[in-house]
Amino acid sequence: MDSASFDAKLKALTARAEEGLRRLTPPADARPARLHAAMRHSLDAGGKRLRPVLCLASAEAFSPGADADAAAVALECVHTYSLIHDDLPCMDDSDLRRGRPSCHKAFDEATALLAGDALLALAFELIATGHAEQPGLAASLVRELGRTAGSTLLVGGQAEDMGGLTAGATDDRLDFILEGKTAAMIGSSFAMGAMIGGADAVDVDRFRRAGRAVGRTFQLVDDLLDVTADSASLGKPTGTDAKNGKLTFVSLHGAEATRARIAGLTASAEAELSASRADTGFLNELVRRMSARRN
Repeated sequence: MDSASFDAKLKALTARAEEGLRRLTPPADARPARLHAAMRHSLDAGGKRLRPVLCLASAEAFSPGADADAAAVALECVHTYSLIHDDLPCMDDSDLRRGRPSCHKAFDEATALLAGDALLALAFELIATGHAEQPGLAASLVRELGRTAGSTLLVGGQAEDMGGLTAGATDDRLDFILEGKTAAMIGSSFAMGAMIGGADAVDVDRFRRAGRAVGRTFQLVDDLLDVTADSASLGKPTGTDAKNGKLTFVSLHGAEATRARIAGLTASAEAELSASRADTGFLNELVRRMSARRN
């Protein structure tokens, strides 16, 4: 895919994700207004909209015109909830998110906690409502997202990560954290889109594996940027991993080994996508660009 075509499609998918977020989530003035304002503060903070874009693009790769809007928004709701909770003083204690005050700084800790809770619940309501006429698909999507957001993956990875370096600086422990905190959600973004596009079980598995490789890459790039970039370009403080004693691939193996691992994971993701029956030109280019990002 040429650069102009890629940029145009990425812009269109991002705009579609933004429109879905506006249309399918409560406005800031819905009662109780303070809670919904906090939800909107974090939902509207910008960001790459990576997970909804990947879901939308994966659905279109199998079936152009497939309606993956509800699942795409649900994924962003779960992602945003996890960020709100990650930033809390009891977790990462971060005052900034995407260049603006984190939810608990803009409001208060209790409101931020409840905003995250509400976004998580909303995600499953969106899937059930958006695919009410396809109960089998709705059940598969709920199962996929529920498992991904639960104690063995997303929350489990967050829990394991809280121990920092003192809980054990091993590759096995790091792999569990990477799989849970980032890889699983991105893997589900690919897989849920593939399901909505009508992919068979083999291709859904391929897309899930590709997404998990992409998710690991995404986190490794984040970890690398934490030690090589500046706060202004990232929109959040840098050097926080070392300050908080976090276990990362960079802290365990160094920057050069991290770059090599990023290249290997990117190649694996592209191979999985290319083995499917889908039109993966856009997704393969997006995977390559994600591995080379600078913010």
